[in-house]
Amino acid sequence: MNAILTIAQRDLNKLLRDPARMLSTFVFPFIFMAALGGTMQASLGSRIGFDFLVFTFTGVFGQTLFQSSAMGLVSLIEDRQNDFSQEIFVAPISRYTIVMGKVIGETLVALPQGLAILAFALVLGIPLGLPRVGAMLAAGLVACLLGAAFGLLVLSNLRSQRAAEQVFPFILLPQFFLAGVFNPLQGLPWYLDALSRISPMRYAVDLIRDAYYAGASEYPLVVLDGALVNLAIIGVMFAVFFALGTVLFVRAEHNR
Repeated sequence: MNAILTIAQRDLNKLLRDPARMLSTFVFPFIFMAALGGTMQASLGSRIGFDFLVFTFTGVFGQTLFQSSAMGLVSLIEDRQNDFSQEIFVAPISRYTIVMGKVIGETLVALPQGLAILAFALVLGIPLGLPRVGAMLAAGLVACLLGAAFGLLVLSNLRSQRAAEQVFPFILLPQFFLAGVFNPLQGLPWYLDALSRISPMRYAVDLIRDAYYAGASEYPLVVLDGALVNLAIIGVMFAVFFALGTVLFVRAEHNR
């Protein structure tokens, strides 16, 4: 546990010492929420049966945490290039411990973004209470862990940051729409529904909406699956992504 927390603290310290990175990670979620959510709410009004600004807020909250954690694992490639990963691999700890430290570290990096989005939601007048905020933060933690495990799997066999910058938009951008970040997914054609169901971001976003809309009349209009279903699927995905990603990453290190 001490090794995991030490590695995680290193990633958090890197964020706190990089003001430009902190600013850039906070700006885009605010633009999506205010510009897109506000515009769609103004044009659609009450015709869709729910507040589109709130819908966009919950989607952006889940998408931001998932994406930040996933892309944060790019630091594995940076560590590989400057041989830091080789240095920690000689430590007498499990390879899974090292990778878990990276996953938890990027989760800690992503969570402040979630807190900033919640604060901005209050400015926009989105209804929030302590029980709802607590439920969303718990769901957000799960979304971060899934995103980090997904990022680990994607990055485990990439050799450079340039390759990561080319691959990640290709993998993440379609998930914005397949996960329903900005658009309701009810009534999709069968082929898009099939693609949506294999999109990991879908379950992270839907779990956030489970937490926010629990007990609300809009629940059946915006939530796709129940919380238990989402948690079960996320648990399976996390286990597969983390185990397979770690094996592939360690194998790549041994083959250097």
